[in-house]
Amino acid sequence: MSAAFDTIAPEVAAPWADDPVLTVEHVSMRFGGLVAVNDLSFSVGRGDITALIGPNGAGKTTVFNCITGFYKPTQGMLLLKHASGDSFLLERMPDFRISAKAKVARTFQNIRLFSGMTLLENLLVAQHNALMIASGMSILGVLGVPTYKRAEKEAIERARYWLDRTGLTARADDPAGELPYGAQRRLEIARAMCTGPELLCLDEPAAGLNPRESADLNALLLGIRETEKTSILLIEHDMSVVMEISDHVVVLEYGTKISDGTPLEVRSDPRVIAAYLGVDDSEVEKVEEQLDEIAEEAAG
Repeated sequence: MSAAFDTIAPEVAAPWADDPVLTVEHVSMRFGGLVAVNDLSFSVGRGDITALIGPNGAGKTTVFNCITGFYKPTQGMLLLKHASGDSFLLERMPDFRISAKAKVARTFQNIRLFSGMTLLENLLVAQHNALMIASGMSILGVLGVPTYKRAEKEAIERARYWLDRTGLTARADDPAGELPYGAQRRLEIARAMCTGPELLCLDEPAAGLNPRESADLNALLLGIRETEKTSILLIEHDMSVVMEISDHVVVLEYGTKISDGTPLEVRSDPRVIAAYLGVDDSEVEKVEEQLDEIAEEAAG
């Protein structure tokens, strides 16, 4: 085995396992005879940016669907733990409770904004649950009681804060559907952040972005991690995004984890390179030898 392959530390010693916000243990998802996710285990460190990558059809979105409650895994455990110590078994919760109670927010690969609503309205809709509770399920809002007015003011302030963070304040009153594609991506992230998530799940946030927009996305996500202390789990095909901002990378192939480590460890793993090149398992050793030769030539 190559040195790069050998240096991948055991998962038990990985820093993201010390204080995980999300622990995925032996999760499998079957659709009839199709195994979409096979005995998957990994951790998302608190305050980390964790990337879930792999070739098309690797099972990445299925994992997201299990975490966010769209699917119930065939087996396994999904444990989410808040900084306060509260714990939630996500596989036992309906999807709306995962969002409202466990505080898991998500964006989708295909943008799902309310295109006819303004940017500000989109961010207020994200806070619907809190506003409904404050309104006593509408009657207190109709009466204009102080507690509802205060909650409404806080919701608007939070929405304006995220419009500012994403550089969209100037277009707050424009329909969301009129935004350029990259700005719609940022608005989706702003809407998710308005829910105050413990874990933010992003499904290909850089898809369709140009290099400048990708750089802006990187800065936004790093800023969210630093200032909001929000843990981020993302699916991404843009390796420049993954390698630049991720603390931890998990690689899937045909629903099975083939690598788990830092970006440097993962990109040096022959199994990962073979998977992305479409190389058969029997050819992994050859790829590894070629990597060693390249490394020796570079060193010489």
